[in-house]
Amino acid sequence: MITNAQPANCYQALPNITGSISGTSIGEYPPTSLTIMPANPLTHFNPQGQAQMVDVGEKTETHRQAMASGCILMQPETLARIVEGSASKGDVLGVARIAAIQGAKRTSELIPLCHPIALTKVSVDFAIDNEANSVHCTARAECFGRTGVEMEALCAASIGLLTIYDMCKAVDRGMRIESLRLLEKIGGKSGHWTAG
Repeated sequence: MITNAQPANCYQALPNITGSISGTSIGEYPPTSLTIMPANPLTHFNPQGQAQMVDVGEKTETHRQAMASGCILMQPETLARIVEGSASKGDVLGVARIAAIQGAKRTSELIPLCHPIALTKVSVDFAIDNEANSVHCTARAECFGRTGVEMEALCAASIGLLTIYDMCKAVDRGMRIESLRLLEKIGGKSGHWTAG
């Protein structure tokens, strides 16, 4: 029987995520301080304020990598079904992994001004957090190109989590997707960035 008890906030488990792209720490979440970005104009708008796809034709091709994560909180009974493999729709995490990879590949179809990218690698990992009754999804994307793969990593993580919701909603409509964020990116003019 599903109760109305609220699951713990999944922020607690994020510092335990391992395997960053560069091997450096991804920091704590929520952050204790925020980095204010410089006041650069938004690149997806032309001088008249109309949406445009950014011209990347003059950029240098480099190895680009990004890692994103998020989590889905649920009732203990729902998590048990996922772990035991007894969900009515089948292997929840197996299907969610394939959906996440497909989401990364189709990012430019979902986000209007994203460039189609020839991805060279997408990997998706899930971690079960029994204390917080949650599943964490970490997605990594790579390419050798002129624009980054941050959106591909974010799409992979979000589609993976949405697929878990879809496959388990019959028993737990109160699941919550939280903390979707970019953790790290490498490559390109702006170089290496990690979440603070």
